[in-house]
Amino acid sequence: MSGTSYLLVDGENIDATLGNSILGRRPHPDERPRWDRLLGFTQDVWGQPARGLFFLNASSGLPMAFVQALRALGYTPVPLSGSSDEKVVDIAIQRTLEALGQRDDDVMLVSHDGDFLEAITPLMDGVRRVGLIAFEEFRNSGFHELVRRGMEFFDLEHDTKAFNTPLPRLRIIPIEEFDPVQFL
Repeated sequence: MSGTSYLLVDGENIDATLGNSILGRRPHPDERPRWDRLLGFTQDVWGQPARGLFFLNASSGLPMAFVQALRALGYTPVPLSGSSDEKVVDIAIQRTLEALGQRDDDVMLVSHDGDFLEAITPLMDGVRRVGLIAFEEFRNSGFHELVRRGMEFFDLEHDTKAFNTPLPRLRIIPIEEFDPVQFL
């Protein structure tokens, strides 16, 4: 326990997974996560202040309304640019994870992307808490080993309650959570 939790949000990855894999189309604004709930969830689940960093690819411009909304919710927007062949958000999150290795802060990553496995693994040092928020069925399989080693996993929809309406997901239901009324 460090006293601070860093919530690192790969917004592009979450939006793409939601749109391509769950909805089959571009999400409407009311179908996107309530980002303030993720920040509140991280604070509540680990019982300490959370700092939210929201990484954005701003190579083609800065979405000012969204940036202002993120700031109002308590996030620090991290707008990035680079050439079209650079995954600027991934590069920035990897560098941030590496920089956090020099501190003792707790880290909560919001992404499905296996590109972060190499950078997040050294943070699992038994000193800090490391967590992942994602849609369970779409997280990179490399995270399964990290969860077995102690990474905390939270489902983006069901654990964080970040959505206002249920998503059309097919998920394996732990028997203790099974409610037959949902199927009647």
